[in-house]
Amino acid sequence: MPKFMDIHHGMKDLTPDQFNAAHQADLAIQSEEGVTFEHAWADTDSGDVFCLSEAPSAGAVQRIHERTGHKADEIHPLALSL
Repeated sequence: MPKFMDIHHGMKDLTPDQFNAAHQADLAIQSEEGVTFEHAWADTDSGDVFCLSEAPSAGAVQRIHERTGHKADEIHPLALSL
């Protein structure tokens, strides 16, 4: 299954509790689109959040994020890995 890295901008000053709540919301419904969110990182200074997932498509990743209230600004397929 393809892997994707999505990026959310503008989440500056995100608290650990807010970050966890957003991630848990994604995890709660991820199976409805066949997505598996593997890891998430946040840079609270820049406001950028990065999510690594395995999914059938970028659209499936975006639909989960949209439904949980934090649409991704960018979604990148990860075709090569080391």
